[in-house]
Amino acid sequence: MNVGKTVISGIGGRQVFSLRRLWPLLVAAMAAGVCALRAQAPAPDLPSAFHVKYVAAGVVYLDGGRGAGLTKGMQLTVRRLETSDAPDGKGKTQKQVEVAKLRVASVADVSSVCEVVSTTADLHPGDVAYLDESAVAKEVEQREMGPGRKYLQTISFTEGNPLEEEARAAVPRPPLPEVNRARGLIGFEYGGLFSGGPFSAQTSQFGLLLRTNITRINGTYWNLNGFWRGRLDTRAQSSQQQTFQNLLNRTYTFGLTYDNPQSHWVGGLGRLYLPWATSLDTIDGGYVGRHIGKTATAGFFAGSTPDPTSWDYNPNRRIAGTFVNFTGGDFNAFHYTSTFGIGVSTVGWSTYRNFVFTENDISYKQYFSIYEALRADKPNIPGQNNANLTGVSRSFVTMRIQPNPRISFEVNHNYFRDIPTFDLGLVTTGLLDQFLFQGWSAGVSVEPVKGYTIYNSLGRNSGTGDAKSSWNQMYGLTVAQIWRTGFRGDVRYSKFDSSFGSGNYASVSLSRQITDTFRWEVLAGRQSLFSPLSKNTSYRTLDTHIDWFPKGKFYLDAGFTRQMGNIQSYSQWYTGIGYRFDSYRGRRREALK
Repeated sequence: MNVGKTVISGIGGRQVFSLRRLWPLLVAAMAAGVCALRAQAPAPDLPSAFHVKYVAAGVVYLDGGRGAGLTKGMQLTVRRLETSDAPDGKGKTQKQVEVAKLRVASVADVSSVCEVVSTTADLHPGDVAYLDESAVAKEVEQREMGPGRKYLQTISFTEGNPLEEEARAAVPRPPLPEVNRARGLIGFEYGGLFSGGPFSAQTSQFGLLLRTNITRINGTYWNLNGFWRGRLDTRAQSSQQQTFQNLLNRTYTFGLTYDNPQSHWVGGLGRLYLPWATSLDTIDGGYVGRHIGKTATAGFFAGSTPDPTSWDYNPNRRIAGTFVNFTGGDFNAFHYTSTFGIGVSTVGWSTYRNFVFTENDISYKQYFSIYEALRADKPNIPGQNNANLTGVSRSFVTMRIQPNPRISFEVNHNYFRDIPTFDLGLVTTGLLDQFLFQGWSAGVSVEPVKGYTIYNSLGRNSGTGDAKSSWNQMYGLTVAQIWRTGFRGDVRYSKFDSSFGSGNYASVSLSRQITDTFRWEVLAGRQSLFSPLSKNTSYRTLDTHIDWFPKGKFYLDAGFTRQMGNIQSYSQWYTGIGYRFDSYRGRRREALK
């Protein structure tokens, strides 16, 4: 065999034929075969429909990414299937309606982020976005014209490694809705007060109102939540008695809190509850805690006690102490929380009581719960043998059973060693109901007809020093909607005989959301009280207010209170204007531009 020439010899060395003459024919046959195979190869399978996984402010997240052929800048259309009557009136017809235009803004391997270019309706998870036909055809053409063979390449990097970074790259996730979400309102109020009787007064009032729900401030884990209303009086003559509205204003909470699930520390500052011991009532101050393991939290707290519904209310009282809490379980199954602590209570800067407290709560789903709060102290009363007074000063236990969402039962035991000092002017509001009954009591709440709830509580008072036991009674009815007027109503009557006094009260409240932007509420009540803490009082109260939120960012409100009694009668009114804000709406509008 010679180079460049191939000879196939036959029997006896005879030359049969040479391959050199066959090369042109072999090359032509191979080319024809490749073209035939390419013509028979199917077009690349390119998805043209993608599902919306999540909707955020001005953007949506799709379940397809780079692997499905999506690239930055592609246009998609969201369509929905709508059903309508057929033209001939027989049967139904279905057609796809365009509801939004999308543009791909960012792409990962298995997901992508799209800007909402235009929309005619709100988008929802599960909506289907379709690639424009031109984009599908262009991508198919590029894939068909791409090289059929892949060659190894050597790539060097001066810094970093894109392959490793791509492997570690997280799938795009939407920011949580609560991150840097600021909602609320701020307003200014002007009003007046006129009262007669022995505590006559005439004054103008200027006020400031603030309601906020700001979560994850600037991406952190600080939150600002609550309601605050303050008023400045310009008095023509001093008044020695707080008004109904002024007392209610001091029952609200407003605080700055920190709770980072990735941090061991928690804290709060403002007018707020200690989250692990709400039986201490609200404080004007703060708390700091540290998580220990998965179930324990320890910390300290300090502040004054401004809430007039506190059982040992004193505007000059201060408390401070330490605590440890253990929490576990799941609210959807068995859950428990238990708090123990010690503290000191002062009036001014003089020690008033050293105390210990416990608070425990055990529950199983919504069916069963037991709550217990106990406080024992050693009072410091000049001129008395304080050792004889050391012991339990306050105890409250309640067990609640709810076998069905429309019926519940509860059994309570309430004990006071000392006479409670809450402000008696709030009895008709219902905020003091847990203190009116002492000793054992039991109650039931039933919804026999949907929207109508009947509740009652009965108990025997056997407080320390009582000559005989006495009955305490409370009856009430709540109607979610009175006939078809849209009004919600509540009627309540209570008769009590406790260590701080005896009496009765009746109240009626009505409220209605007249439109989406207008709300009206009214409370009317009558109270008779015979107490060693104050003069015998008997008065009637009417309190009403309206809130109007017209289109835009402003709101208007107004209120009026009238109280008529044997000690004091007065009229109080106010009106206000304010500004509403919601950062989510602003971000959404910017994203849609």
